[in-house]
Amino acid sequence: MEHRKEELYSQAIPAGKRRYFFDVKETRGGDKFITIAESRRIFDNNTGEFYIDKNKLFLYKEDFEKFSKGLANAISFIETGIEPEPVVPESEYHNADDDSKSNGFFDKEDEKSSYTIDDIDFKY
Repeated sequence: MEHRKEELYSQAIPAGKRRYFFDVKETRGGDKFITIAESRRIFDNNTGEFYIDKNKLFLYKEDFEKFSKGLANAISFIETGIEPEPVVPESEYHNADDDSKSNGFFDKEDEKSSYTIDDIDFKY
């Protein structure tokens, strides 16, 4: 039984030593999602050869609006130095009184996590 996701659209963007890929795929159930991939060519000093390092992010339809706003906020901050209002107020990250609202990323004891994007392994 094949579980491949059908690719509906793909765009590659060369950017110096990196290349970004934006792909729209569809699950068997008909749900569309985006994969954003980064690939870069890296020289391995141990083997003396180049290899491709890939990182991938899956973005689902229900998260498009928040993701777009978050990306726009980050770009705006870089351009202006002014910190924008958060897309989701920190108070809404986790409601300690209602576990059903937990997204599973934050623990009750660790609502303000010290994790950064560098702590997440996007390799597949």
